[in-house]
Amino acid sequence: MNVDIHDSWKPFLQAEFGKPYFKNLTDFIKSEYRNYVCFPPRNQIFNAFNHCHFKNVKVVVIGQDPYHGFGQANGLCFSVNDGIAHPPSLINIFKEIENDLAIKYPKSGNLTRWADQGVLLLNATLTVRAHQAGSHQKKGWEIFTDAVIKLISDNKQDVIFLLWGGFAKQKVKLINNKKHHILESGHPSPLSANRGYWFGNKHFSMTNWLLKQKSLKAIVW
Repeated sequence: MNVDIHDSWKPFLQAEFGKPYFKNLTDFIKSEYRNYVCFPPRNQIFNAFNHCHFKNVKVVVIGQDPYHGFGQANGLCFSVNDGIAHPPSLINIFKEIENDLAIKYPKSGNLTRWADQGVLLLNATLTVRAHQAGSHQKKGWEIFTDAVIKLISDNKQDVIFLLWGGFAKQKVKLINNKKHHILESGHPSPLSANRGYWFGNKHFSMTNWLLKQKSLKAIVW
């Protein structure tokens, strides 16, 4: 696996790349992409980092796994490529934005536009085998992405962490809540949203309010 990651992250992550677990992970990913159809495409595995440079990180959204259907995953959590039907969780995200900020529901589910504004859209596991959800979990990705969350917590100030659902909320232990803002809610998946744990969380307006308090530019959601 070629670690095609933006230079701004390298001083903080170079040590991770040299660790035994990362070498094992690299060997596993190379084998998987050689022998199976995997997502996202190889050159998009580190897309979250390449669109959101370290110095620009203002908001962190934590997902679990990439989408495992053809043409969906593009290396950003919850995001799909242009022209791809919106998965249920993304539909509920856009509905909440529509209700919260009166922004019209968008045609494209490609969230690159968020990442380019300083939103790190980080899946805990960065790859997956086609049609096999969770197939690349517990191979080392979670160690790596936990290290990413911790380094942001340690080396930055006033980042807004959006923790949606039980899995994301487990990451709270990696974040210094005296330096950063943590907003928690249910997951946007239909199961959680339909039980009343997602809609009305107003995370998008709250995020922009917090950014403005620090004289930072609001995110155009």
